[in-house]
Amino acid sequence: MARILAYTTPAAGHLFPLVPGLLALQRRGHHVHLRVGERLLSVARDAGLDASAADPAIDADEVKDYTAAKDIDKLRKGLHDMLARGPLEKADLERAIAEREPDLIITDTNAHGAAVAAQASGRAWAVSLPSLVPLPGKGIPPYGLGMAPMGGPLGALRDSVLWKLIERQYAKAMLPRLNALRASAGLPALRSPIDHVVAPDRLLVSTGEPLEYSRTDLPENVRMVGPQLWDPPAGDAPAWLDEPGDPWVLVTTSTEYQADEQLARVAVEALRDEPVRVLLTLADAYDSAGVPPARNVRVERFVPHAPVLERAAAVVSHSGMGIVQKAMAAGVPIAAVPFGRDQPEVARRVVEAGAGARLRVKDLTPERLRTTVREALAMRPGAEAAGTRLREAGGPERFADAAEELVEARVAAAA
Repeated sequence: MARILAYTTPAAGHLFPLVPGLLALQRRGHHVHLRVGERLLSVARDAGLDASAADPAIDADEVKDYTAAKDIDKLRKGLHDMLARGPLEKADLERAIAEREPDLIITDTNAHGAAVAAQASGRAWAVSLPSLVPLPGKGIPPYGLGMAPMGGPLGALRDSVLWKLIERQYAKAMLPRLNALRASAGLPALRSPIDHVVAPDRLLVSTGEPLEYSRTDLPENVRMVGPQLWDPPAGDAPAWLDEPGDPWVLVTTSTEYQADEQLARVAVEALRDEPVRVLLTLADAYDSAGVPPARNVRVERFVPHAPVLERAAAVVSHSGMGIVQKAMAAGVPIAAVPFGRDQPEVARRVVEAGAGARLRVKDLTPERLRTTVREALAMRPGAEAAGTRLREAGGPERFADAAEELVEARVAAAA
């Protein structure tokens, strides 16, 4: 059996989708070890994984893209902060490799320093991507802008021009620091950020159709492994979820703080007089949200989403990939209000899948959000159909299959 070393960033939205696949590999008899930040270490261990703490300085080096005002500045700030962790991640993974002597290394897509260490090690290496594929392709709109697909020659021209502009922006924001890291590891410089995305032996993409567009020209190393849905064990559902009353609408903000409290505040005003009960889960925004009181609103720091989604009529979210995939897989329609990061793209895919409605954050008012929620509530059949397709796109066993491909290839090469 193989020794597998996984390395993830200190973000719940990146740890949680990694857990199901690692557990599947563990069930198959592989020796799996996970390196994760101290804040999430107990979560990983409680899930049943052998885990150790990463360098605590990585946890302390927060991503603060939300402090920037413009979208382009948020992109630059986010990449700057993630790459600032790079030397720490590189050194930390190098230590873990020396300790564990893995046959296969799996790094999180945002752990750029760990990616450099993994590639420089010469060992089999995969990247876990718990989001959409950020690669151009035939008929694929430019990533991150939330644009609808456009066919014909005009669409092809639009996509070609905008993909080049996006590639240039990412190159300016990430390549100087990334190439410095690569040079320190004896790796050649990259000319494009796309080269970084396609560098691993396998890119394990934790989603599938209909959230991911149908593609005919993906690179050979890409594996679409389907949604990896997991929440920490939580016991029985809260009793109040089953109390009689109006249907529940879940309103949730990012598990990794990004200053999206505005969504919670506006949602209260939008839904206070609607025939629904509102559950707000605010995670790190709980203490700063300043949510106004309303008779039909319940505010919690955290409630496991699985039992809520079983009972929910709709979800209002910041369009994070985690909650969107969980809601879609449960057949629950989504009112998507993207705040940044990959969220404009995720929100667009919700619309294209027929699983919900989108509202731009610059248009976020109680009146417009109320209308968007009503639109979403009426889209239950489309959400259920999308959920069926997403559930069929894969899961933990497909993740494990793709990882084992690399292990088997390594064994065959050594024979």
